[in-house]
Amino acid sequence: MRISLFIACYNDALFPHTGKAVVRVLERLGHTVDFRPEQTCCGQMHWNTGYLREALPILRHFVRLFADAETIVVPSSSCVAMMRDHYLKAAQMDRDPALEREVRALLPRIFEFSEFLVRRLQIDDLGARFTHKVAYHPSCHSARSLHLDEIPLRLLRRVRGLDLVPLANSQECCGFGGTFAIKNADVSSAMLADKVRCVLNSGAEVLTAVDNSCLMHIYGSLHRQRTFVRAVHLAEILACTDDADLRLAPDQHYAFASSEFSR
Repeated sequence: MRISLFIACYNDALFPHTGKAVVRVLERLGHTVDFRPEQTCCGQMHWNTGYLREALPILRHFVRLFADAETIVVPSSSCVAMMRDHYLKAAQMDRDPALEREVRALLPRIFEFSEFLVRRLQIDDLGARFTHKVAYHPSCHSARSLHLDEIPLRLLRRVRGLDLVPLANSQECCGFGGTFAIKNADVSSAMLADKVRCVLNSGAEVLTAVDNSCLMHIYGSLHRQRTFVRAVHLAEILACTDDADLRLAPDQHYAFASSEFSR
């Protein structure tokens, strides 16, 4: 299968290892991955902040750039939720029947990364090995919009050497919510404090999720408190195999111990 990777703008700018990990996993499964360098953003930041008109050109660009893609995989549930929950509304709001038709044709081909593996490919064992104690944070978009439910946990349970520990109150939001964390800093900080307390109480060495945005927010507090817990996107764990282990990087994320990832 030929798979088009939409990396998400914040992953592209801040967490390039996640995109590389997605490619590594998909190619290991025998698929061809293409990356379209003209890609930008899904428009979520503008839409969620109330700049609906400003989001439309970004949305149009995405839809037309990937119009001929066989399958689009996205390592960000929040971006996929934006597409599924709001792209059709945006086209209807703009009274653009052509765009509405294009959106309807494209949406069935868009998948969040873990969802693609389990629901589309019917695979939950990637041959991964990761010998750490791990807790999983179900981000709001992954749980409430995409209803991924047990999918990420199924994948983690098949990782060799991984000790999956429960996270108390896992259903509660971490407080990020994009600009919510900026506009409602006090509320966001209180929610973050509750989440971090649960992470620390779990005894996990590593916190994982399908959204680097949540991991970035949570790790900010973990780092400021000088804790030992690190944040790693699910794709990076699944990309780790017996001959390509992960080492602790100097920043919040892990990097592959191969020459390509340790430069």
